[in-house]
Amino acid sequence: MKIDWEHIDIRELAAIVSEKLNENGIDAVLVGGACVSIYTKNKYLSSDLDFVTHAAIREVAAAMSGLGFKRETSRHFIRKDCQFFIEFVAPPAAIGDEPIKNFTKLKTKSGKVVMFTPTDTVKDRLAAYYYWKDPQALEQALMVARDQKVNISVIKRWSAKEGHKEKCKAFLDRLSL
Repeated sequence: MKIDWEHIDIRELAAIVSEKLNENGIDAVLVGGACVSIYTKNKYLSSDLDFVTHAAIREVAAAMSGLGFKRETSRHFIRKDCQFFIEFVAPPAAIGDEPIKNFTKLKTKSGKVVMFTPTDTVKDRLAAYYYWKDPQALEQALMVARDQKVNISVIKRWSAKEGHKEKCKAFLDRLSL
């Protein structure tokens, strides 16, 4: 299969990278802004794909080189003709103090992607809003919550456990507008 790297969409790139990692015995989970892009059908477009893996970075680098991606920094990979870069973030897959164990498996024409669920994607974006006061992350959480079925009671419980009931209320107020 010939890949048009210059025009590849983030969903297909996630699947191609996931499949290549899997071929090399590497389990990885897509997290962060790329999940927002996928769940909102690119209403928000991330410029990178963040994967969590327990694999050694040298193993990841070998797999990524098979796709023509070069290691730019310790965990950051680029390909000159691709608009997205790939980053491998430190494990575990967690949001705030909560480890994440259940993921969505998205099937595309290029393969399968293991990724945060819509609910966990909202929590992930809310964590950036809660802890780093990132207003763009709040907008991303709202986009996903409006475009996907999410479990509001899980989001409320997690927010309370993280100590952010009031900020969660602000999110829910905006969501119901």
